[in-house]
Amino acid sequence: MPISTAPPSATPGQAFKAVFNLRVLLVMFGLCSVFACARMLSWYAGYDSEDAWFPGLLRYTRQTLLSGLTLLLGIACAEAWLAHRPGAKALPWQALAIVLAAATGAILRNRVAFFFNPKITFEWVWMLSIVGLWSLMGGMAYALFLRARQARQAEQTLLAAGLLQERLQTRQVEAQLSALNAQIEPHFLFNTLANVKRLYETSPERGRDMLRHLIAYLRAALPSMRRADSTLGEELELVRNYLSILQMRMGARLGYAISAAPELLSARLPPMVLATLVENAIKHGLAPLPEGGHITIRAHQQGAGMLIVEVADTGQGFCTSASAGSGVGLANTRARLHSLFGPDAALELEAASPRGVVARLRLPCGSVLPVTMAMEAA
Repeated sequence: MPISTAPPSATPGQAFKAVFNLRVLLVMFGLCSVFACARMLSWYAGYDSEDAWFPGLLRYTRQTLLSGLTLLLGIACAEAWLAHRPGAKALPWQALAIVLAAATGAILRNRVAFFFNPKITFEWVWMLSIVGLWSLMGGMAYALFLRARQARQAEQTLLAAGLLQERLQTRQVEAQLSALNAQIEPHFLFNTLANVKRLYETSPERGRDMLRHLIAYLRAALPSMRRADSTLGEELELVRNYLSILQMRMGARLGYAISAAPELLSARLPPMVLATLVENAIKHGLAPLPEGGHITIRAHQQGAGMLIVEVADTGQGFCTSASAGSGVGLANTRARLHSLFGPDAALELEAASPRGVVARLRLPCGSVLPVTMAMEAA
């Protein structure tokens, strides 16, 4: 059976205290008391009366505690020595400590017994039997202690590996989001700039309005791509400018409304999550329909600590696989929510009536940042 040395990072004092402490002393006291009671009960019939048996129980308990205490001290000293010399072979020192502790305990038992009863003599047969018995018991206790320590170390290693994996997954999701943003933004910018150029030639006033919304959108979107955190108010303002630009391009084919209680605008929200849901509703819901449709964004609080944000559209509904929730954008959104909030957050999709899709975000709203902006319905 492999026996490990003390943890490399432990000092001799820490290694000693890991074995010789109040909790271990109480366990040792209990085990020795049970062992003494069991032995004395097996000898109960040999006593003439209970008055003689009870002093015998106290005497044997005292002797057992002496052996248990010396064994515990021996194991603690062995652990401290191995921590002082981490390169030493553990097994010889551990075995030597157990045998010496068992022999010391036997000598102490004899001397204490002689103190209470001077008629007691020293016998080598008794000495060897006590040393052998307690060496065996000490070796078993030492092995159990080492096994328990190995199990704790393995558990700590697994926990550290799990935390590291979680951090790596979070970084991977953020990298995927950045790559996704890099793929989405160029075509949107090119189309918008082309529309601005066309409107300046035909309707300069509308061209200035579209350019103003584009500047506001970029001011909100570009910092969000580099941040790990945002607020509901900031994300709604981003989406408002995005929809205003699209409304100028699509005309009567796009209508939208945004509603959110002012006290919720400071609630924590991952950047670009809401924009991804809105873009998904436009691309897969409204854009394929000749008549377009309407998008409604609502935010409200459910219970004491849950923020609900809904993006509802009147588009074609679950007619394509992407709109049914298997798109890359939605998969990235779910992964980000899980990495940031764990099981407390969720993204739900359901069919709207009479048609369309409702995308619902459920987020814990315990983390609040100071925001004073207010949102209006479009």
